[in-house]
Amino acid sequence: MMTKLYLSGPMTGIKDKNFPAFNKASKALRKKGYQVINPAELDMQHPRQTWAECLRRDIVAEMRCNGIATLPGYKRSRGAQLEVYIAEALNWPVHSVNYYLRGKK
Repeated sequence: MMTKLYLSGPMTGIKDKNFPAFNKASKALRKKGYQVINPAELDMQHPRQTWAECLRRDIVAEMRCNGIATLPGYKRSRGAQLEVYIAEALNWPVHSVNYYLRGKK
């Protein structure tokens, strides 16, 4: 089964909501052959007003995946911590973006 990754990382309080890092990572992962759900792309397609609305949308999107790729600083993000917690509870692989870029699918 192909790994479909959800990209998880910090946004709140970071310049441009950290979209450049999210977009760079999703591009590299896709080039490596992964399917990726990038919450920055979801924000651009379907902007929400509140943090809670974004998190609800993102968790629904996460459920279409079977692995998590984390960006640097994800441990300092309340939303990313919740996304990782869900993935770990479901026994999905949770690794850094660099791990997936170095490894084999």
